[in-house]
Amino acid sequence: MQELELKYGCNPNQKPARVFVSEGKIPFTVLNGKPGYINLLDAMNSWQLVRELKKATGLPSAASFKHVSPAGAAVAVPLPEILQKAYFVEGIELSPIATAYIRARGADRMSSYGDFVALSDECDAQTASFLAREVSDGIIAPSYSEEALNILKSKRKGTYLVLQMDTSFQPGEIEKKEVFGVTFEQKRNDIEINDSCLQDIPTKVKSLSDGARRDLLISLITLKYTQSNSVCYAKDGQAIGIGAGQQSRVHCTRLAGNKADIWHLRQHPKVLALPFKEDVRRPDRDNAIDVYIGEEWEDLLETDDWKRVFTEKPEPLTREEKKEYLKTITGVSLGSDAFFPFGDNVERAHKSGVEFIAQSGGSIRDDNVIETADKYGIAMAFTHIRLFHH
Repeated sequence: MQELELKYGCNPNQKPARVFVSEGKIPFTVLNGKPGYINLLDAMNSWQLVRELKKATGLPSAASFKHVSPAGAAVAVPLPEILQKAYFVEGIELSPIATAYIRARGADRMSSYGDFVALSDECDAQTASFLAREVSDGIIAPSYSEEALNILKSKRKGTYLVLQMDTSFQPGEIEKKEVFGVTFEQKRNDIEINDSCLQDIPTKVKSLSDGARRDLLISLITLKYTQSNSVCYAKDGQAIGIGAGQQSRVHCTRLAGNKADIWHLRQHPKVLALPFKEDVRRPDRDNAIDVYIGEEWEDLLETDDWKRVFTEKPEPLTREEKKEYLKTITGVSLGSDAFFPFGDNVERAHKSGVEFIAQSGGSIRDDNVIETADKYGIAMAFTHIRLFHH
C-alpha cells in the first residue's frame, strides 16, 4: 500500500487525512507543493474530464475546477479577435494547450478565482506564464516542459501545487467511498460519450452542425464530472455557463443560462472599451466587469468606488442594451445530465441563444419538451444516458 499524508481533510478540524491505494502506486507524482484533500478531489475529477475531452474531440483540452465541479472546460479552438480582447490576450500567438486553458478560465472568471487546473497535454512555458499571473491553487498535467516547471515552482512563493499524472493508469472497475460509517460501492462510471450519443433526434429540426456536435460532447463530458443536478451551455469549443448542484433542474438551467449571458455580455463593445487603470489587479478587473454588467452598477455609481478601477466614469450598459445584445446570440449548445421534466427548461435555454440540446430523455413529459423545442426550431438529441455525479 502506498499513501500520501495530507495537512487535513475538507476542513482544518478533520485530521488525520490521507490518500492511499491498496495495490500498486498512487497514479500521480507531486512535483511541487503539498496537496490538500480538496485539491486532490479536483485533480482526479478534472484529469478524467480533460482526458475524455481529448479522446472525444482529438483536441488538446483544459479544465478549471473549483470545489469538485468545473468552472470552465474547453478544447483548443483558435480564439476569434473579439475573444482575444475579452480574454486580454490580444495579439498573442497562443499554443494549442494555452488556448484551451485561456478558454476554460474565460468561461466564468469569477468562479475560476483560486482554481485547480487540468491539462490533457504537456504544460508549456506559455501556459505556465499565464498561470503565473492568475490566482490558482494547483495544476495536474501529463508532463511539463523544463521552463514551465520552473515558472510554476516560483508561483505562490514556491508553494504552488504541481502534479504529474501517470497517463497509463487505469482505475479498477469498482469504486468505493464511506459516508457516516457506511461503505458505498458501485461500478465506476466508465461510459464513453461520443457521437453515437447524438443519433436519436426526436425534434422536427434534425441537423446538428459539426460545431454543435463538438460543443454538445463538451457539455456532456463536462457534466459527467459536475455535481448534480447540472446543466452546461457551450459554444465555439468551450463551456460558457455551468450550473451545478441545484435541487431543481430549471433552477440549474437558469443559473447556467445567467452565466452564459454574462459570458456573452463580456464581449459587448461597451465592456471591451472599459477604461481600466493600468495598475488594477486581474481579479479586481474581473469583479468590476461583472458589477458593470450586473444590477449592482447603478448602486456603485452613487458612490465614488468606481474611481478605484476606472480612469473615468464608464457610460452605463442599460438593461435595454443588454436585452437587445442577447437577442442577437445564436448557435449555443446545451447539455443536461438528466431529462428535462418540463418544457420550461427549453424556454429558458432559448432566451440564451440555445439552438442545440442534448439530454437523456425519458420524462413522462417528453412530448411537451419536444413540442417546446419545435416551437423555437431547436434540434434536440436524446442521449439515453444519465450523468449524475456525486
